[in-house]
Amino acid sequence: MKNKVVIITGATSGIGKACAFQYGAKGSTVVITGRDQEKLNTLSDELTASNIAHHTILAEASSESDSEKMVKETVTKFGRIDTLVANAGIGMRALFEDMDLSVFLKVMDVNFNGIVYATKYALPHILESTGSIIGISSINGHRGTPARTAYTASKYAMEGFYEALRTEVFKRGVHVLVVSPGFTNSNIRNIALSADGTSQGESPKDETKLMSSEAVAAAIYKAHKKRKRDLVLTMQGKVAVFLNKWIPGILDNVTYNMMLKESDSPMKSKI
Repeated sequence: MKNKVVIITGATSGIGKACAFQYGAKGSTVVITGRDQEKLNTLSDELTASNIAHHTILAEASSESDSEKMVKETVTKFGRIDTLVANAGIGMRALFEDMDLSVFLKVMDVNFNGIVYATKYALPHILESTGSIIGISSINGHRGTPARTAYTASKYAMEGFYEALRTEVFKRGVHVLVVSPGFTNSNIRNIALSADGTSQGESPKDETKLMSSEAVAAAIYKAHKKRKRDLVLTMQGKVAVFLNKWIPGILDNVTYNMMLKESDSPMKSKI
């Protein structure tokens, strides 16, 4: 990855930020996007302190025009794109019956439409460089969980989109990797949307016991180097994917009971 140009969307925190340091430490030039200029500036200072070549772009993942701008600006400045890490996303936590549909659509717009926009505009350049597209999905892209219907739908859509795209371009030298992290220590649960669209503010899980964003980024880099097709992370995640394939009915009960135990679970109000 030395001297390669890597775009990472949603890079101001969590897995995206960890990927910026991971790829930058290996000699890549990282182009990082985010929707908060102050956070972009802070990350830029941190990358500079680590001697990582980078460029920041203020961009909203759900904006098609911002995705087009992101690609044009990258190509103008560096002349190429070798890898797109489509990472930007938001979470949600509310029962579907209680949720405002605008919240559902917002999650789909960021998590699914956002990766479609970024991929659409980056693809011609990645075809030229015979590079890679890496989509950051979730175990929810394999197994739905209650109170996360919109998030699950967005990740299932991502999995299907990249599977179809992979089959279109793999004979032309383009590598497509879909990453399904398990529960990861990041801020995605803190800023997850509630039924009315406000952030829930506090994670329902003990974040200290979860896989770190840095460990996820290291695993992504390793899978990228090997040009793997899929990457499923954490033992819990791998077991869930396996069991959902063979005994989905039993896993319905297991998943229900696990999510019911979450702190402040919205499911408790329906018992």
